[in-house]
Amino acid sequence: IQEGDFVLKSGRRSTWFCDAKQTACRPEGILLIAEAALEAIPADVTAIGGLTAGADPVAFGIAALAATRGRALRSFSIRKETKDHGIEGRLAGALEPGDRVVVCEDTVTRGTSPLDAARVVRELGAEPVMILAVVDRGGTCGAAAEAQGMAFVPLVTASDLGFDYEGP
Repeated sequence: IQEGDFVLKSGRRSTWFCDAKQTACRPEGILLIAEAALEAIPADVTAIGGLTAGADPVAFGIAALAATRGRALRSFSIRKETKDHGIEGRLAGALEPGDRVVVCEDTVTRGTSPLDAARVVRELGAEPVMILAVVDRGGTCGAAAEAQGMAFVPLVTASDLGFDYEGP
């Protein structure tokens, strides 16, 4: 967590910034994230992923820990733009039609990235059932997820970190 004057992805300004990738990309950090996440993920979920790069370490770490516990949880990334060479499209990884999916993200404010990922997941024939965020800094992603028929599970909230939510 850093305090100061920051411009967020949304273009809004904030007095604090959380770079959850600094936790998710460290072995001890991703283990803590994956432990907490696996407790929250329904047993019938078959895949986890989201928009690259915020979701990548989170999804891959959770899937790896799940495998050590005998749980088959495939992972995937959704590219921000369609690739025009090699295997085309936005999907990289092991998402399959019919999968029940957790869309994950390191930090959410309004939930734009995981909601975009959920749309792509649907277009690919799978069913997003939950958005899981390591940090919810905005407090509005839950309502947006519910409006699209998904649960929302933040592992840590702004108030947990001692900050106010920064709404829409």
